[in-house]
Amino acid sequence: MINPDDLADSTFTVGGRRTGTVTFLAEPERRPRRYTFISVDDHIVEPPDMFVGRVPAKFAERAPRVIESSDGTQLWAFEGKTYPNIGFNAVVGRPVIEASFEPTRFDEMRRGSWDVHARVRDMDLDGVYASLNFPSALLGFSGQRLQRETTDPELALAVVRATNDWHSEEWAGAYPDRFIPCQVPYYLDPKIGADEIRRNASRGFKAVSFAEAPEKLGLPSLHTGHWDEMLAACAETGTAVCLHIGSASSLPATAPDAPPDTIGVLAFAFAMFSAVDWLYSLAPVRFPELKIVMSEGGLAWVPGLIDRLDHVLKYHELYGTWKGIDLTPAEVFKRNFYHCALDDPSTMRLRDRVGVDHILMEADYPHLDSSWPNTQEVVARQVSDLTADEVRMVTWENAATLFRHPVPQPVIDDPNSF
Repeated sequence: MINPDDLADSTFTVGGRRTGTVTFLAEPERRPRRYTFISVDDHIVEPPDMFVGRVPAKFAERAPRVIESSDGTQLWAFEGKTYPNIGFNAVVGRPVIEASFEPTRFDEMRRGSWDVHARVRDMDLDGVYASLNFPSALLGFSGQRLQRETTDPELALAVVRATNDWHSEEWAGAYPDRFIPCQVPYYLDPKIGADEIRRNASRGFKAVSFAEAPEKLGLPSLHTGHWDEMLAACAETGTAVCLHIGSASSLPATAPDAPPDTIGVLAFAFAMFSAVDWLYSLAPVRFPELKIVMSEGGLAWVPGLIDRLDHVLKYHELYGTWKGIDLTPAEVFKRNFYHCALDDPSTMRLRDRVGVDHILMEADYPHLDSSWPNTQEVVARQVSDLTADEVRMVTWENAATLFRHPVPQPVIDDPNSF
């Protein structure tokens, strides 16, 4: 298991750490638009003023803040600790050779990484109508980092609420047609966590970024039933549970001395492991309305897993896990789980096996994997074998339905209208 703090200090990406080398490529022209497009996986680099005025007065001096070190790098500070790599791979608009878990200053990132107005301009340039955004390094992809770094649960709750308030008011709230609000959960008390999910749903949040494997964070596993109150709240409110790879502060790995490329190649593997864990926890059986999204998990593993689920079902009496359940594991999997294509042209040919109504697409701005500013071109390559109805489903309709985010008819009729 790889800790993200170690990962951020490694040479995970090819360029490694290149301190002092910051190059911005020429500003790209607006790309031709062939498709209406919703990206279900992008990221926000937490801006330096995120927590200003958003926590109770008694926590004002303890809230996370950005400081500048003697070497000119900027860091987040919280509870006596500092967190570098504030950009966490926010490298769109820079040469691949400079790509790493830097930048370490806000002025080393494309402004759309952390400024919502610049982000919308970049979405316009790329032909992305709407976007669902996850946190970055400070919070961890599911808000886990700051909850683990304090011994004060009241402070942790204040920080989680401040994060969600900022997202609702300053990010998604600034352009409600263009962003699908996604909350981070409160993990330290499932009853409070469930109340927060309901409160956020009542003000427009459509998704929650949940840890794909809570036990890797030192929390109870999915198999304990500990999270049922929160999952029930998600099912009740229609809040989609997004399991972003890396949201349990770990990534799949081979040998400790394997080259860093292996992590990038195997990133999808953790989605597969997590999907099986969630499926066999029987959470989607107990809560049949639960919608589980394997964010940034890709598609390639899905058909093979369905085959394997059918195969192992032949021996279910040996295990006794899947007993007294009307649907098979594969049927529950295909009902409750949704999958996100980033660059999966081969697996699109197996879309019927995956379930074309459960395929979503993403751009992953501002990370190295991002298709920005060429998302429309990447999409065209992936959907070339699909029918017109299928193209409509995977490019925007499935996402609009799942996250209850309507697309205006003029945008449906003409992707150039926004």
